[in-house]
Amino acid sequence: MISLFYAPKREQLFGIDLKLIFSFLFILMFAGFSQCQRKELKETTMNKDSIAAPSWYEMFTNIPGDCVEFYKTNFIVDKIPLYAGVSLLTAGLIATDENTWQASNKIYKQTPFVKRWSDIFVQIGDGRTQFGLAGIYAIYGFIASDNRALRTASQITEAVLASGAVVQVLKHITGRQSPFVSTMPRGRWDFFPNQINYHKHVPSYDAFPSGHVTTALATVVVIAENYPDIKWISPVGYTLTGLLAISMVNTGIHWYSDYPLAVVLGYSFGMIAAHPGGFSHLLLGEAGKHIQISPTYSNNTFGFGIYYSLN
Repeated sequence: MISLFYAPKREQLFGIDLKLIFSFLFILMFAGFSQCQRKELKETTMNKDSIAAPSWYEMFTNIPGDCVEFYKTNFIVDKIPLYAGVSLLTAGLIATDENTWQASNKIYKQTPFVKRWSDIFVQIGDGRTQFGLAGIYAIYGFIASDNRALRTASQITEAVLASGAVVQVLKHITGRQSPFVSTMPRGRWDFFPNQINYHKHVPSYDAFPSGHVTTALATVVVIAENYPDIKWISPVGYTLTGLLAISMVNTGIHWYSDYPLAVVLGYSFGMIAAHPGGFSHLLLGEAGKHIQISPTYSNNTFGFGIYYSLN
């Protein structure tokens, strides 16, 4: 007998309810964001009347220039210590990737709470959240004639697309297996893989670097740079990004070594989008003093930590 009605299972309903709850919370949190900032921000030249509304096409036409700016500000002698550190950190994490993935996946499978929330964080970090936030800012900006919100929406979209494009190029070059489909410890690296095979078996080639972390961090940076006097944005945003990163290891989508380069890409493109007039004096300058990426060692396991200072 064929039924014309579809009755979702109980666990499916629970998942749908959680998605709706998270979506509703995001809407409440960010739709009224500009209204809250009027009370919190000081009267400076950054008030909304002094900000010009972006053209609708800037989020797309700025992308080539963003990539050029990334090259100009990162491929310089001053950044050698940064990339040496990122390389060493990545190498150290690769050495322990199999152990950390097995331990994380064991906890994921054996602990319903961890499994449930890992699945949620992975879903809210797949790009829909970033574009959803951009849409919310855009809608609010149009309704309230708030140019700051319109600019934030445009820059989020720009940062996600620009950083995402670079990530995709790197993924298609490195061809690293995700943990859940790995055929050897720490995953196989197939540099410059056959592109037909890549698109037929994407998880077998697209682990490095993490696009989830890159675009999530870029979004956080853009919002924080547009609302600099609201201090909780950065710590909350970085915490959520960290939970997203852990969740993707739990679920077998990424290895921990996929993240150091992703952090650099996300932070860089977020700053580039948020400062179209130039930001080289800010990147890893005064702003960088608040962020530290350090290796950690606990219970015979290596990892890395992202620390944000409020001072």
